Amino acid sequence: MTDQATDFSTKPSRSATALRWEYRVYFALIFLLALPFALADVLLAYCGLKAHRRQGNVLQRAWAEANAITPMIFMH
Repeated sequence: MTDQATDFSTKPSRSATALRWEYRVYFALIFLLALPFALADVLLAYCGLKAHRRQGNVLQRAWAEANAITPMIFMH
């Protein structure tokens, strides 16, 4: 007799797919919001008004900020 209670389908559940898209939307929004701040940070460091703490260009800095902030939203 076959066990019908377990489902070994390879498709992710609807909630997992929705969560993945929600994460991507939040990441994109936070990334877009972080761009002006990353640009200001780079310009201030370039002008010598701020200590150059982080490496990378504007996009790398904004990506790192979004990568750090977005998971905090989805923590339980």
